[in-house]
Amino acid sequence: MKVAEYARLAAQAAAIALPLVALGCGPDPEKVGDECAPDDGCPNGLVCAEGGEDHICYAPPGAGCDAGGTDYCLGDAVCGDDGTCRVPLGGPCAGDTKDFCAEGTTCGADGTCQTPPGGACDPAGPDLCLDDAVCGKTRDGGGICGIAEGGACDPEAPLCAGGLTCAELVAGGHACYPPVLARGSVFDSESTAGIEGALVLALDDQATAITDVTTTDAAGNYVLEVPVPRTEDGAPIGDVIFTLRASAQDHQPFPGGLRTALPIASSEATSGDDGWSIETALTDIALIPLPEDQRGLPSISGAVLADEQSGGVLVVAEDEGGEGFSAVTDRGGAYTIFNVPAGSYSVSGYAAGLALDPKAAEVGDAAVTGVDLARSEAALGTLTGTLNIVNAPGGSTTSVVVVVASTFNDAFVRGEVPRGLRTPLSGPPDVSGEFSISGVPAGKYVVLAAFENDSLVRDPDPNIAGTQLVTVEMPSPGEDVSLPTSFKITESLPVIGPGATDPEPVTAAPTLRWGDDASEDFYTVVVYNAYGDLVWCLGDDPTCAGSSIPGSSGVDEVSVEYGGPLDPGMYYQFRVTSWRSPGGEPGAISATEDLRGVFYVTGQ
Repeated sequence: MKVAEYARLAAQAAAIALPLVALGCGPDPEKVGDECAPDDGCPNGLVCAEGGEDHICYAPPGAGCDAGGTDYCLGDAVCGDDGTCRVPLGGPCAGDTKDFCAEGTTCGADGTCQTPPGGACDPAGPDLCLDDAVCGKTRDGGGICGIAEGGACDPEAPLCAGGLTCAELVAGGHACYPPVLARGSVFDSESTAGIEGALVLALDDQATAITDVTTTDAAGNYVLEVPVPRTEDGAPIGDVIFTLRASAQDHQPFPGGLRTALPIASSEATSGDDGWSIETALTDIALIPLPEDQRGLPSISGAVLADEQSGGVLVVAEDEGGEGFSAVTDRGGAYTIFNVPAGSYSVSGYAAGLALDPKAAEVGDAAVTGVDLARSEAALGTLTGTLNIVNAPGGSTTSVVVVVASTFNDAFVRGEVPRGLRTPLSGPPDVSGEFSISGVPAGKYVVLAAFENDSLVRDPDPNIAGTQLVTVEMPSPGEDVSLPTSFKITESLPVIGPGATDPEPVTAAPTLRWGDDASEDFYTVVVYNAYGDLVWCLGDDPTCAGSSIPGSSGVDEVSVEYGGPLDPGMYYQFRVTSWRSPGGEPGAISATEDLRGVFYVTGQ
């Protein structure tokens, strides 16, 4: 009986179990990733969809997900870093999903997720930039979504497409156009090898930095974007003038020593695939290697913190002996002074209209960083003086510059001129008598008249008033400082060659040529190299290679063969002084100009 009863109960249980299976004792999903039945769906807003051989509960766009786990976001949606399922770039985003596009994208007017201006894009793929934005190709081959060429832009937040810049318009406003790019190389003047890691920036005709610094690549090449206003069709105007400045480890900075930076005009720009290019002999910069005992030294770097006045500031690190090492800040205020010997330094910044608090720096074996200069509330001063132009054509005018004394080189009779410490501020010379330079920060300066190429020189006779170098100190706070003596300026001896206008290459010993002085008794000649060493001379000094050159009459030109060294890559300058001997006592009467007569030996 008992066996028969168990059999009956088992049959009854089986009969009850069969309909329970048929009524849904299959998948019972509770969370994302669980198996589900299409007809029954999923709880908590999840969606039952095919997932391999079975159906699985997926999270729709906007639902939470496990960013570090298995991706159970519905369809093409992906789990974002914020733990939310999001619609990918190009996916539909209408209705409830419009606020859940992938990070870095937004729902466009056409109902798809798109990349807004400033976001990365693929210039070779479909254009998935937001609404009217376009995908522009950058110089490195990537892409950036942004405003199309010709579209209005805000220079504070330009958002131009890749490869375009927010350019100022001559007619007013700004628009996106291809950039103006100065292209060139920085190379060792001796070996001609490219210099990696050199810093290059551009300055306007008032010595204000108009670019940030760019760094040369392994081959010494660089590309520097120069801001140039545009005409209505986007072409750059042709009258923007700028110069380049370059510096590198183990090399003299450019400009510096014998070398000046020659102006480059935007009219030289030519249109190309990635913008307007300026690539001339002036955009290739040779840097002179330092002597062996001055190589391998560390640097000082930092920033000038003066808002819109931060660019183009001359920063000088002055040692305890009064020698200065310098650099100029880029548009953002950053600077690096290379090749600084170990020691204690006072780091100061110089620019017209700007006072900065100096900062101390201790240099050892390693680079010193973070030497930032903040704005000071100290009052600025004004320098005034007069000059007298004699023995020169009527109507002659000149300029006056102020040099930071710790950068002044006695052999070259030149040094670093801070931004704005020149009269006139820019352009051709216009000083013929009284002059004034305002906004001068505290410091010690050398004031130079007739320094630039204007066919005039400071009278070279040291025995008469107005011919000596003038050194002046501006106190802090600044005040009105009047120079104690008037400069005496006279007509220069014209340089015929080499280096009549620009530094001139030579491959053999050149003939040094200059215009005759009508009233001279004799000439002396000196030649300096780029290190400031006197390497050759003709004169009464017993160390010279020969005696002075007798005066000439009835000739337009005087010349002599150069007999000094010619080291490959080295720069030299010859200078000539004319002398007269009334009563047997020699007196200098004129000289060649400070910036002419420079020649260099092409690298072998």
